[in-house]
Amino acid sequence: MLVLIDSADVAAIAETLSYLPVDGVTTNPTILSKAGREPLPVLREIRELLPARAQLHVQLVSTTTEEMLAEAKALCGELGNDLYVKLPVTRAGYAAIPQVTELGFSVTATGIHSAMQGFMAAKAGAKYIAPYVNRMDNYGIDGVRVARDMHSMLRAHNLDADVLAASFKNSEQVLELVRAGVGAITAAPDVLDHLVNNPATDCAIQDQNDDFAALVGERLTWLDLLDHSE
Repeated sequence: MLVLIDSADVAAIAETLSYLPVDGVTTNPTILSKAGREPLPVLREIRELLPARAQLHVQLVSTTTEEMLAEAKALCGELGNDLYVKLPVTRAGYAAIPQVTELGFSVTATGIHSAMQGFMAAKAGAKYIAPYVNRMDNYGIDGVRVARDMHSMLRAHNLDADVLAASFKNSEQVLELVRAGVGAITAAPDVLDHLVNNPATDCAIQDQNDDFAALVGERLTWLDLLDHSE
């Protein structure tokens, strides 16, 4: 399963990349607006931060199929042909998916709020289908269940696509979809941090280090002991 960072905060992305084995970055117009800067320089900086083969997903803002095709070509020309082009599951977006795919670009279908929206996007040729988990919850829809259903439907019909679950409010939503085996999740840096940081771990390690210090002396490490043994 791939884990991506859902952010356009360059500093937060760099910090997350420094300690977690993430597979790329996803953005959307709202996320880019929160950066408070011109979007293209931000995307270029993110691209430079990412290691080789890491994914970058960028959402188109055009509203007609023809404009989407032109926008996809221009963005991939600027940010690389391995860019994942995010297309909304609108009529124009569905029509654009196979055409963008035929150009050799990978498509992430976005704005998904039902299992059939995702299924039809996968049939159209999308590589990833991105359900908005928490946004569905806010509408009274079980977002985790919808994402699980989409994953099951893709596997049942042997479609060459994966769920890229997005829009998480808490780490428990992420954990449920990891258990379900979805292809990928993307979450904000703070949500990813909550997945791996646990106060109980900090307490356990501190207790062990205190016991070691009582044995050999304060602030001494194995390096100090090895130096003294030579």
